Amino acid sequence: MKIAIPLAMGQLTAHFGHCQEFAFVNVEGGKIDGMEKIVPPPHEPGVLPKWLAEHGVTHVIAGGMGGRAQMLLKESNIDVVTGAPVEDPEVLVNAWLAKTLETGENACGHDENHVCSH
Repeated sequence: MKIAIPLAMGQLTAHFGHCQEFAFVNVEGGKIDGMEKIVPPPHEPGVLPKWLAEHGVTHVIAGGMGGRAQMLLKESNIDVVTGAPVEDPEVLVNAWLAKTLETGENACGHDENHVCSH
């Protein structure tokens, strides 16, 4: 399992499409088995879901994400969790694995026809 988390200054950012980098967290046997941080390609509609799929991502934990991005990720068989709090990637993944990750509303809140561009 590979979980992607959009980051700004090392923590989750609500702005999925405009993050500084992604943490790719590898999970084996229910535990974190490594992490790398990678700068994504420039933001264009539809680019990030394809890029994440090409990197073998299976899950995304995000603060906010537009409906179109969620749809494209799901089409690539990538599970999406939105409404996660601003936190370090390891803390988020460990909470998600323990089924204790508390999520609120999708911080983007746009419908599927709009792009989240805060």
